[in-house]
Amino acid sequence: MRNQIRIMFALAAVTVLGLAGFAPELRAQSKGPGKIVLVFKDGSQQSFSLSEIARIEFQEAAEATSTVGSARFLGQWKVGDGGGGTFEITLKPDGKALKTHGPPNGTWKVENGEARISWEDGWKDIIRKSGGKYLKLAFSPGTSFGDSPSNTAEAQYTEAH
Repeated sequence: MRNQIRIMFALAAVTVLGLAGFAPELRAQSKGPGKIVLVFKDGSQQSFSLSEIARIEFQEAAEATSTVGSARFLGQWKVGDGGGGTFEITLKPDGKALKTHGPPNGTWKVENGEARISWEDGWKDIIRKSGGKYLKLAFSPGTSFGDSPSNTAEAQYTEAH
């Protein structure tokens, strides 16, 4: 009987000591709600409050633009035309764009966290989040996305995310 008690005591001690070795990892995993912990290949860690993070993007080293985050732009948008009217823009997963105002076809991609659309008629649009809402910036033919927009209007996502 005493041998059984000693064996159980030894097993309990080994279990407690084994768990103690994992304690730093368990503490690192439970930094508390609202935080993200990055563990680097060298074992070092860094944590960030989620309230400080606007978005997380993953890029290949040779890739200049990010396609991550494009899901938030996919679908149909009701946008202003800059003159008080509205039209619709549809952004498809294959990079094609359609609009109900003027020639309908275009292409789009996500760059710098915003949807950049180039239309076959030479117009360009950007849909970007600004504060708690989205805006559509329009650029006339012959201008670039770096120029001042020809007009700016509200953009509303018409599908449930």
